[in-house]
Amino acid sequence: MIYEPSTIAVVIFLAFVGLTLGFSFYLGRQAKSSAGFFTAHGQIPWFVNGVAFAGDYLSAASFLGICGMIAFSGYDGFLYSIGYLAGWIVALFVVAEPMKRLGKFTFADALNSTFNSRGIKLVVGISTLVVSIFYLIPQMVGAGVLIQPLLGFPHWVGVVLVGATVICIVTSAGMLSTTWVQFLKGSLLVIFSGVLTYMILQRGFTAQEGGIDGHVFQTIGPLSLENMESELLATPQLAGGKIVPATGDWEGKDFIRTRDSEGATIVWRIDKQDDGTATLLEGQILTTTADGETLVNGMVKGTEKGGAELHPIGYINKLSGDRKETGPLGFLSFFRELGASEVTLWSEQKIADSDGAKSIVYYPTTVSGSEVLRPGRKFTGIRSDNPIDRLNFLSLMLALFCGTASLPHILIRYYTVKDEAAARKSTIVGIAAIGFFYVLTLYMGLGAMASGALDVTTSNMAAPLLAKSINEWLFAIISAIAFTTVLGTVSGLIIASAGAVTHDLLVSSLGFNLTGDEEVRVAKLASVTVGIIAIVLGILFKDLNVSFLVGWAFSIAASANLPALIMLLFWRGTTHQGIIAAVTVGMVSSLGWILLSGDTYAKVYGLDAADAIVPFSQPGIVTIPLGFITLVVVSLMTRSKSTAS
Repeated sequence: MIYEPSTIAVVIFLAFVGLTLGFSFYLGRQAKSSAGFFTAHGQIPWFVNGVAFAGDYLSAASFLGICGMIAFSGYDGFLYSIGYLAGWIVALFVVAEPMKRLGKFTFADALNSTFNSRGIKLVVGISTLVVSIFYLIPQMVGAGVLIQPLLGFPHWVGVVLVGATVICIVTSAGMLSTTWVQFLKGSLLVIFSGVLTYMILQRGFTAQEGGIDGHVFQTIGPLSLENMESELLATPQLAGGKIVPATGDWEGKDFIRTRDSEGATIVWRIDKQDDGTATLLEGQILTTTADGETLVNGMVKGTEKGGAELHPIGYINKLSGDRKETGPLGFLSFFRELGASEVTLWSEQKIADSDGAKSIVYYPTTVSGSEVLRPGRKFTGIRSDNPIDRLNFLSLMLALFCGTASLPHILIRYYTVKDEAAARKSTIVGIAAIGFFYVLTLYMGLGAMASGALDVTTSNMAAPLLAKSINEWLFAIISAIAFTTVLGTVSGLIIASAGAVTHDLLVSSLGFNLTGDEEVRVAKLASVTVGIIAIVLGILFKDLNVSFLVGWAFSIAASANLPALIMLLFWRGTTHQGIIAAVTVGMVSSLGWILLSGDTYAKVYGLDAADAIVPFSQPGIVTIPLGFITLVVVSLMTRSKSTAS
């Protein structure tokens, strides 16, 4: 799709960013010491901290990624919401009060509270950096995605813009400004998501055969499989056109291409039936020629509205009772109406031609609404008879459940309140705000699925484009809030990284003797460095769904951090050698597993997923228990030595 900037959206966006930066500079005068920079002096009110929890946790993955996955895959995307929310149970009942009691500045403080070990500080500091950087990638990707329709800039400009803004926020006032930015964006995100959901329900569903640009996707058939090409040429839709020969990887695929007299190409998906006939469903094709030219449906890709572009998608093509529209719906009737409807979903397939051209074919599939509301379309392991597929799904859910209480940027929020009771109450407030928002993601995702406004090339833009299909002002506000969502989460991650570099690695592990002012200066320098790294990675990983990327960060966090934290709290036999070994093994094994997985082979390296070394992509079900086992074994082996010392 070709995005044109909206004047209203640009003004509101700049106002949000200006307000955020002005607030940060104002608060900067109150955070000169290391305690102020890293923990806001521990004086944040518990309610503010609770909403800031939501602002920190409800990242680009929650707003952009989950809504997009629901819009493109149905209920399966909501499983991420369930996993993210369930993890807060661990945070509330296991982590909240001990974290406040044991630590001072960083997650490593808690693990090292009884040992005073440089080794713990070193490995946990490195683990914090690894998890934070992996979590930063999807936030930066989300920032770039938002900038494209909002300001009309390329993806990389958005990534650079958010990186520079966050660096200013963090270096101006550290955790103090970060907390209030997170409180502001957490409040606005929940409120306006509720407004968007209300407007979705008021609009209801409308039966249509194409997106909001007016293009109607054609269906031809039934045609006989034996004489399909000749019958196709005889149809009115192909008058004067011709069939493009299947060459290269096109041979044997369930697609057929036709070309009209003006050179436009239509790709049709062949939907074969058991009676020897087939129905042809019109798709879309994006081609990069051997000389680097980009074609959309056979025509040179346009740069402005009116030029060749992919058509928007996302529609219900049949409502119950053959109605054209439902009118306003209630919270429950929304699901009843969708379940009784017929929905068109879109998938993609990459195909290489013999002339060196590489194409991405986007093709439709018509499914019942009840199918959309059942799990298993994206996470096929839910219904699969293959135990490997089931393990992959269970592994993802385990990582999401265990990862929340292991994320360094979430854990350090417990040091911003004054006591353990405040830590517990702020967690409860956070759970309430986060839970309410995650319920809304189901309505927003399914609403986007029927909006006719989706960009077939990216799932990350579902929520903003849904808002745009309703109201230009709503689009402007939702996009600006989504951008501040990225700012808040990235700020928290960079603060956690800066604390790890300064407090854990330089001061505690390497023995640098820094004053409070020097720690703050080094932390600001570390913030700039981590911000630059995040910018580069956000540009490199721009094509991946942000929720998918966050799943990696949760897996690493749960594998590296959770075993050490849980065993320290509940097993007196834990030794500092056991903690070091568990963190190291959990971090290295989960990171290695991810890098060797089929998803990484296909989506990062561009290789065949079947060549991957590990049997499934999500490592948590293997690497989390491995961390626990490592800690127990090493602690038993070193216990007498630790006791003697």
